Formats: sequence, C-alpha cells, structure tokens
Amino acid sequence: MMMMYSLLILSIPACFMGEWWALVLILMGLFFLVFNTTWFMSYYTSLSYSMGGDLLSWSLSLLSLWIVMLMIMASVIYLSNNNNIEAFLFIMLFLLLTLLTSFTFLNIFSFYIAFESSLIPTLLLIFGWGYQPERMSAGFYLLFYTLFGSLPLLISLFYIKNESGTLFYSLIEVEWNFYLYLSLIFAFLVKMPLIMFHFWLLKAHVEAPVSGSMVLAGVLLKLGGYGLLRVFSFMDKYVISLSYFFIVMSLFGMFIVGLLCMVQVDMKSLIAYSSVAHMGLVVCGIMIYNLWGLYGALVMMIGHGLCSSAMFSLANMVYERTHSRSLFINSGLIGFMPSMSLLWFLLSINNMSSPPSLNLLGEVMLINGVMSWSSYSWLFLGLASFMSCCYSIYLYSYSQHGMFYSGMMAVSSGYFREFLLIMYHWIPLNVIIMKVDFLVYWI
Repeated sequence: MMMMYSLLILSIPACFMGEWWALVLILMGLFFLVFNTTWFMSYYTSLSYSMGGDLLSWSLSLLSLWIVMLMIMASVIYLSNNNNIEAFLFIMLFLLLTLLTSFTFLNIFSFYIAFESSLIPTLLLIFGWGYQPERMSAGFYLLFYTLFGSLPLLISLFYIKNESGTLFYSLIEVEWNFYLYLSLIFAFLVKMPLIMFHFWLLKAHVEAPVSGSMVLAGVLLKLGGYGLLRVFSFMDKYVISLSYFFIVMSLFGMFIVGLLCMVQVDMKSLIAYSSVAHMGLVVCGIMIYNLWGLYGALVMMIGHGLCSSAMFSLANMVYERTHSRSLFINSGLIGFMPSMSLLWFLLSINNMSSPPSLNLLGEVMLINGVMSWSSYSWLFLGLASFMSCCYSIYLYSYSQHGMFYSGMMAVSSGYFREFLLIMYHWIPLNVIIMKVDFLVYWI
C-alpha cells in the first residue's frame, strides 16, 4: 500500500518535465505493479496506517489508475499547444492520489476527506481547460450540489463517532433512525447521481475538457457507488428496508432519462444522460442489497467506467476536427473516418449491453437482483433496456450516416494514438468477462 503511494509521489517530477508520455509510462507500470502484487481476496489486505484494500477497493483503484493514464493520452492536443502542461499533469496526479486514498481508507471520516478533496482537481480541470465561458457556471453547479449533499454526511459522522466511539467501517454500531440513514446516503446519491440530483452532471460534462468528462464518467460517479456500498455494509437491515422510495425513483428515472436521450442533439449531453440511466440501475442493485444486486453493481461500475470514458473520448475526437458537438453537423462520419466509425459501432453496442461486454453481465446480474425484489419491476426494466438500445442506435446512426458537413472535407481520419486510446478502453471492457469471478469474491 505504502509502496504505491510512494511511487506516485516520486512521479511528481515527471509532471514538471513537461513530457506527457513519461507520466503515462509511469502510471502504466504502476498499474501492472499493483495488479500483480495485489492479493485478490475477499478480506482486507495490505493493511497499514488505517488503509487497506479488499476486492472492491482494488478493483476501483485499478480502474482509477487506468482511466487517469488514458485521460493524459486523450489530452495530447492541449498538451501539444503547451497549454500549462506542467499544471495539467500535476492536477492529474493529484486527482489520482485523492481517488486512490478514497478507495483505500478504512476510516469513514478519512474517506469523507478524500471524497471531498477529489472535487478540487475536478474543478480546476473545468475552470482551467473547459471549452466555453459557461464552464464557470458548470463548476459552481458541481461545487454547490456536492457540498449541499455532503454537509448532512459530515454531521452524521460526528453523531456516529459520539455514539459508537469509532469510525472504522467494521466496528461501527449505532442505533439507526430514518434521518441518520438519509443523511448518510444523500451525498452519495448526489454523486452517482440519482435522477432529480443529476443536473450538475450534465453541465459539468458539457463544459469540461475531455479529461474532465472521462474522469467524471469513469471514476467519480463510482465514488458514490463505493460510498453507498461501504455505508450499507454497517447499516442495520431494517434501515435498508427504507430504500423502497429510491429504488422506485431509480426504476422510473431510467425510462425518463432514456426518453431524454432520444431528443438530444449534443453528443456529450446524450452520453452524459446515458450515464445517469446506467448508474440508476446500479443504485437499484445496491439498495436492494442482495447478492445479485451487489455483484452486478461492481461489474456494472467497472464496465460503465470503461465504456462511457471511451465514448467521451470518441466525441472529443470528432470535436477536435469539426469544433462542434452537434449531431446535425457531425453526420456522415463513416464516409471519411471508416476505421473510427468501426470503433463508434463497437462502443455503441457495448453501451447497449451487448455480449461479450461487462455491461451485459452487470445488467443481467442487476436485473436478476431487482426482479427477485419485486417481479412487477419487469416493466420498467424492460422499458429502460429498450430505451438504452434506442439511444445507442440513434447516436451511432445519426453521427455515422447521412449527408456529411462540407466543412469537414480536409479532416484527418484518425491517428495511431487515438486508435490505441480507444482500444485500451475496449479490450478490458470485453476481455475481463472471461475472468470475472474476481469481481464477485469481495462479499
């Protein structure tokens, strides 16, 4: 554990060298080092200084390392223009450090501090490298939604410390009531986000640079799911039975968000709305709190992190060529970017949970879990799955087919770095399913 953080701190000089590829190589080496030295056991390992990791922690830590590495690769256009490259790389490293500490703390108050600290580099990314002046509004939406949700969590942690005498996950024992339950989970529902708390996500995604969108969709939404899983692990089973309202809200919200996706003309808005729908299914799985739901929640979080991050990367590649995210302008891309069109197709079908992607396995597990909770949920699950197929086909067909915009005649079809970037998302998304058992050992 300490070796991982020591190597991260020692890699800080690579940020100020101004060489993005050096930091990518360091992070890739660190990823494989952690992967090969981690004991994938159902109990906590590498315990030291109130830190440790079980399968849930290590899976999301590895996802964080992988996504941050790919974020740097996707941002080469910013870096080649020498747009404060040293500050950008340092923010990337600081963000990675806050994410890894969030996933490896055993104390819920330490987790809260790291959870809120991840907001700082995200805001710096949006304010410093966002696309338009509206990025200030988007940043403040993100800030105030997150702070508004986290203040009840902080107060509830003080109450738990006073009643239980400890804030370690496995040692907390407290008399539960509805208000304590609500204040504990509210911050995580805003972060995921649950439908009705999702407005900050759309603004942040649209105004953020590609690196901000990738980390928001790939990892930061998973912080909410991770927090819910940790909090529910020490909650009384009676309190968990109070989750009916949020389960029904998520089921209904998935269908509504699917309809909203069908009327979007901005590619990033459509992908952001699809993230809300997928995370709504994860909320259902966690709050039902049966084995199928918990298994599926982790698998879906890993799968969605890879798929959604890749789709934002593809949208950014189109934006770099046409300087527009509109589906009215970005049509007919298959005519001069056929190889990139193949990648659009592969990721669009993965987004609708096609085999052999992790999204399919996660969705099957979560549907099993929700159906075991209530057989009447089949209607909303069926409608949500149908809408997922509809908006994925809509995005692909509208962007790749039809008449193309004449201003794109001189656009390059794709660089090796871009194909490599997308394949680094697509290969683990479709290969991990062959060894998925390590994702279900953590319970």
